[in-house]
Amino acid sequence: MVKSPTLRLLVGLLVTLAAVAVYSWYTLRQLNGLRQLQTDTIDRNRRDSLQLLRMQNDLSQIGLALRDMASGGEPYGIAAYENELAGKRADLEDALKTEARLSPDNRSPQQQKELTNALRQFWQTTGETFAFAKAGQEKRAQQLAATTLPAQQSALASVVARLLFKNNEAEEQAAARVAIIYNRVGRNIYAFLAAMLVGIILTSLYLIDSIKRLFAEVESLSQQRRILAAKLITVQEEVLRSVSRELHDEFGQILTAVGAMLGRAERKGLPPDSPLRAELTEVRQITQETLEKMRALSQMLHPAVLDDYGLVKGLDWYTQLFQKQTGIETTLDVNGDIQRITGQAAIHCFRIVQEALNNAAKHAKTMRAEVSLDFGPDQLTAAVRDYGVGIVQDRKAREPGLGLVAMKERAELLRGSLSVEKALGGGTVVKLHLPLPQEEGQAYLTQQRQEAQTATHD
Repeated sequence: MVKSPTLRLLVGLLVTLAAVAVYSWYTLRQLNGLRQLQTDTIDRNRRDSLQLLRMQNDLSQIGLALRDMASGGEPYGIAAYENELAGKRADLEDALKTEARLSPDNRSPQQQKELTNALRQFWQTTGETFAFAKAGQEKRAQQLAATTLPAQQSALASVVARLLFKNNEAEEQAAARVAIIYNRVGRNIYAFLAAMLVGIILTSLYLIDSIKRLFAEVESLSQQRRILAAKLITVQEEVLRSVSRELHDEFGQILTAVGAMLGRAERKGLPPDSPLRAELTEVRQITQETLEKMRALSQMLHPAVLDDYGLVKGLDWYTQLFQKQTGIETTLDVNGDIQRITGQAAIHCFRIVQEALNNAAKHAKTMRAEVSLDFGPDQLTAAVRDYGVGIVQDRKAREPGLGLVAMKERAELLRGSLSVEKALGGGTVVKLHLPLPQEEGQAYLTQQRQEAQTATHD
């Protein structure tokens, strides 16, 4: 017996879900690291670089002011530049404060301290220069503005430029790390998709193989069921045939002999008014009625007309008998080129029609039934229609009865199909489609045509 693949499929599903969960956790971790790298390094470096560019711009403007101070072109002297440099100082200190807060983690405290000291030294020298100018020592103040202050401003600009370069370098490294992360995640996604695809393919192949095995087992069981049903139906028909023969041959002969003996006894000179004569006559009538009922029962168990004349004659006999027994008006309509059908095909088809008529009598509540046989080139369609409530409506809420199951089994034995449908205008139609036995049917058809031609010539 094929084992159910449910457990293995559940294990595969759990493994797949675990793989998806682990990969999702890994991917989210990579994305969080990427987000942190962009926030803490790239974005921070860019904002810090903006502050350094701001300082660089201020230093450039201070350099221009120092050049003007050293040239002595201002009528009010160097002191006239104090307010301008004071504004630049405030802006530089604000930029330095903001830049110190945004400085990247890879910057050493020594580099930050160097920038702070250089800026403090520059403002200290600037203060001395304005002090000399206010004290009337304009020449000395011009000398500081021409030599020391430009050197300090240049050194300070160099420190800012180096920090900008470091920031750009760190940003490039971060961009390279981002690219590496993107490439790694991309490779992992492709690897994960490939693994999932392989897993899905293997699972699908396993599932297909399991389903194939299950269907093969079901087909084997179905084949065994069909063989068993065929054997049961064959045994049933053999038993009915044997009982029918025993009733007709053995008991029929006995009852015939009893009837003859009673007739002879009745004729042995008994007075017409003798009570014994009346009793013998009554017993002989009962015997004759019993003989007729037994012969009818024998025909019902296995109609000999099927073996002698075929399916059409058998159904013609049975529809008349069914109408007499049930009071339901029953007709037989035969269409097409009639073929002589005997043997198992005739028996099974007869039993299907018989069961359909019995169902109509039991469940349909009808007063009329029609049986039709349509002979095609290679197929026979037998239909039984009633005009009542129908067995479909009566049994729609229940499982199919044994009679219907047996009808379907017989149809399968004939390599045919059986359907039960609603009829237009009310009632139920039971249709049987079965292939015709070609050789026997063609021989019978040829014989019928030859007989028809002989009768025409005569």
